[in-house]
Amino acid sequence: MKLYFLPFLFLAIYSCKEAEPASTPPNIIYILADDLGIGDIGAFNDSSKIKTPHLDQLANEGMKFTDAHTSSSVCTPTRYGIITGRYNWRSTLKNGVLTGISEALIPDDRTTIADVLGDNGYHTGFIGKWHLGWNWGTIQDSIIRGEGWDAKDTDNIDFTKEVTHTPNDLGFDYAYGHSGSLDMAPYVYIENGKATAIPDSVTVNTGKYSWWRKGPTSPDFEHEQVTPNFFNRGIKYISENAKNEKPYFLYLALPSPHTPILPTEEWQDKSGLNPYADFMMMIDDYVGKLVAEVNASGEGDNTIIIFTSDNGFSPAAKKKELEDKGHFPSYIYRGHKADIFEGGHRVPFIVKWPKEIKAGRSSDQIICTTDFIATCADIVGTTLNANEGEDSYSFLPILKSAEGKTARESIIHHSINGSFALRKEEWKLILCPGSGGWSNPRPNSKGIDTLPSYQLYNLAENPEETKNLITEYPQIALDLKKELVEIIDNGRSTAGPKQENDLGPKAWSQLEKIR
Repeated sequence: MKLYFLPFLFLAIYSCKEAEPASTPPNIIYILADDLGIGDIGAFNDSSKIKTPHLDQLANEGMKFTDAHTSSSVCTPTRYGIITGRYNWRSTLKNGVLTGISEALIPDDRTTIADVLGDNGYHTGFIGKWHLGWNWGTIQDSIIRGEGWDAKDTDNIDFTKEVTHTPNDLGFDYAYGHSGSLDMAPYVYIENGKATAIPDSVTVNTGKYSWWRKGPTSPDFEHEQVTPNFFNRGIKYISENAKNEKPYFLYLALPSPHTPILPTEEWQDKSGLNPYADFMMMIDDYVGKLVAEVNASGEGDNTIIIFTSDNGFSPAAKKKELEDKGHFPSYIYRGHKADIFEGGHRVPFIVKWPKEIKAGRSSDQIICTTDFIATCADIVGTTLNANEGEDSYSFLPILKSAEGKTARESIIHHSINGSFALRKEEWKLILCPGSGGWSNPRPNSKGIDTLPSYQLYNLAENPEETKNLITEYPQIALDLKKELVEIIDNGRSTAGPKQENDLGPKAWSQLEKIR
């Protein structure tokens, strides 16, 4: 190249850079409530008796998804799907949940949302309830015995030793939280693999709303203050990372309003309903404080805030008490936590991102909590490998445009006992005779063997799931069943090469019942 061309080349390069500035990646905050019903937030239930002004404002300033679902109707499985983008039943956990002493469910070599964002320049933080297992240190030459439901099951834990296979081993730069639900021992905070204090007492509570199992408790672990502590640490994380050049990702996993239901003194009796409603109001207020911190940081315009729940409300909320006062935690939907019915897995889902989302929008497209990892990959402009996010579909097109569509056409639901359902368009096929969970008719309850083995509902006409159409539309049921089995056998629901389910497709009994 001759030298007299160089000035023009430099000018051209400079001009191109000025014309197309690189976009700044957004900060991302994912707030996951625990056991919160879709009817507990005013933005999703015009008749809600619980005041949630800050969550309502978040929805009004962003957008809400009215047909959003968790991959499971209980805690651990849903959290697995959020972190990995994979349906929970593909893991080794085929039903139920982990406890506070369970070993790590996610292998270190599986790609997580923290890996995806960390590899693309993000500082990644986890604060809250993990409930995906990690490996406690043990007393010399001993192993942890039992499943974790009894206080003695923690006897062989050595709390002075490092905890391994923690969120730090799954891509999180910073991790602070406790192992299981707030009613599961041990009651110890772990920060980056180390206990913040060694347990010096054993606590138990048997209150109507505030019960928790007996177990070792650290001096800095006060059950009533756990939710405020996590919010305050989340706010601090935002404040500190807003000053850095890196964008940040905060996964704030709340232990509430799950049991123990513990509104602080300031919020007790504020709702006029019951302690669960008081607790909800307290959570709403803390969400308002967190959003205020984001705005104060100067990065509110380019920060994505997502708020959702890991499943529907729990019976511990005292459903009858609430309904007698006109509040319906599942809104118009049947069932609650643990169930295969809509109340078990249809959840509120709010996304605020002022830079990209026009305020006040609403979408009725189906999305799943497994879709988070693909959406984030889309946001940062990276592509997931064939063995990553196998059940994750990006909903970024919906966020960016009212005409945007997700590639998701169907969704698989899963209950606490491992029962399956497939939803496609208005149709939902349930492959068990009852709830598959805790509402009536329960699995193995009297008379359940007289019910049809399958249930088929048209949710457009009957969102309450009261009219079983299985005998009227057998071909629709057969088509949905075929699709469900294919998705299971393929090891993925997204396009791509076949993957293996952990332990193989014959590892759980519910699948064998539907073949």
